[in-house]
Amino acid sequence: MSDELLVAEIHAASVRREQRSMLARTARKTILPVIAAAIVVVAWEIAVDASGIKPAVLPAPSSVLSATFANRDILIANALPTTLETIAGFILSLSLGGLLGVLLTYFALVRDALYPNVILFQLIPKVAVAPLFMLWLGIGWESRVAMALFIAFFPIVISTVSGLQAADPAILRLCESLAASRWQVFFKVRLPYSLPFLFNGMKISMTLAIIGVIVGEFITSQQGLGYIILFAGSRLETATVMAALLVLCTVGLALYGLVGLVERIVMTKFGH
Repeated sequence: MSDELLVAEIHAASVRREQRSMLARTARKTILPVIAAAIVVVAWEIAVDASGIKPAVLPAPSSVLSATFANRDILIANALPTTLETIAGFILSLSLGGLLGVLLTYFALVRDALYPNVILFQLIPKVAVAPLFMLWLGIGWESRVAMALFIAFFPIVISTVSGLQAADPAILRLCESLAASRWQVFFKVRLPYSLPFLFNGMKISMTLAIIGVIVGEFITSQQGLGYIILFAGSRLETATVMAALLVLCTVGLALYGLVGLVERIVMTKFGH
């Protein structure tokens, strides 16, 4: 066998080993959480049956699944406004938070004037201001979207600032020596370097946007999963409450996975 064929064979074997290793890691990350969740569900079912806990206090997983199936039409119908309002709040937080992050990075005067106020803004108790949004914006979807924006805004700002400041100083000096414009540096250097930070912030922001919408639905809504949770809880229909929580978790995982999918596509395009 010639040296070229031997090198090619070694390389092919290395590629196959890497592919098997990647498949094993993917399977592990997929299977282990499922196994862990199954163990918890089985233990929960056994514990409820053995202890005789009343369903109004803690229903068994089988009762939760039955309630989910029995109320599937209501749950799906109410999941739609919750999902749409979450997406709207997330998009607003991404747009406004990203814009503010850029301003804080590029303009020292804006940073000195606004950054301490952004931190103070984050320290305000979120639930406490929900009635104010209802007073200012009414009981429609506007107040719930505003609540989602209020909660999900901060991670986008911080991740944008951190990401834009993470660019390699050597590359920035090279751009300066080549007389690159500020926009060229932004799109060619700072933005690609900021993407991992920004997507991490987006994942956090998406989960917080769901929380904001649910908080708003507790106070102002007559539809949505938050309303179902509140209404069923007042009637001690705990299985229905958990069924709504199950649907809410499904929606949250789907939206989180959508952000992860966009991240994979964008990062592949930029070669990271």
